[in-house]
Amino acid sequence: MTSSQTSATPASPLRVGLLGTGPWAERVHGPALVAHPGTELVGVWGRRPEAAASLAKELDSRAYDDVDALIADVDAIAVALPPDIQAPLAVRAARAGRHLLLDKPLATTVEGAREVADAARDVASVVFFTLRFSAAVAPWITEQTSHEGWYTGRVDWIGSIYAPDTKNPYAESPWRRERGALWDVGPHALSVLLPVLGEITEVTSLRGQLDTVHLLLRHESTATSTVTLSLTAPEKASGVSAEFRGAVGVAQLPEVWGDGPLAAYGTAIDALLDSVRTGVPHDCDARFAARVTEILARAEAELR
Repeated sequence: MTSSQTSATPASPLRVGLLGTGPWAERVHGPALVAHPGTELVGVWGRRPEAAASLAKELDSRAYDDVDALIADVDAIAVALPPDIQAPLAVRAARAGRHLLLDKPLATTVEGAREVADAARDVASVVFFTLRFSAAVAPWITEQTSHEGWYTGRVDWIGSIYAPDTKNPYAESPWRRERGALWDVGPHALSVLLPVLGEITEVTSLRGQLDTVHLLLRHESTATSTVTLSLTAPEKASGVSAEFRGAVGVAQLPEVWGDGPLAAYGTAIDALLDSVRTGVPHDCDARFAARVTEILARAEAELR
């Protein structure tokens, strides 16, 4: 930890600024930061000042009109913004010595993601890959990493956010509609496969109906894996599943992940606090998230 960094002790909660005012900020990020005993929500900034004022009032916090003023007043920032808005703000905060609690994907360009990873070398960073912080799934992934001889893996993340007659609060996100399942739920799939099967060395991608994407991946462990991603499937066809097959048998993703995203985000806050305290990078830090962006960008290039 460099001298420019700030840190928290048990007697001094980490002072955090929240960037973003959308559904995730309102329902998950903000409430979790307020409830966590190790954090103090100093203020809220958003691209729409009226939305920041409303959310700050709801969270009993302060609205900031100037994002740099908020960054100056805190030890860390938590971001709930589209990835390519998140990335440059994360760089600014990291260069100011602020720790980072970010969302996935880190960015949708390799250059943007690498810039964040480079800027975050001297601060603690955690990226909220939901499954990696879910009470039932996180230990399941850890267990699979302890086994050798995996032959193949599979992740299917079939969503129906944009299916006809489906009303979902996250469907209003312009970036999600534009970039589709590859960028929205693809990070979740890779966050499960990478720690178990290892680095991805080869990517083949195929476009399905609407925003559906299929990936075939080769890992440096010699295992292969497949991924199917969609946000536009019929509602009755939606669901998430994952499995690994190998010498130890078949391991399937738990049906119940935990207590929901609010609890998982609280665990991500725990992870950031631990990294701030120890100086040890978390497995889901900005460097890992940048690698995920690199793989997704490679898959997207193949689709073109």
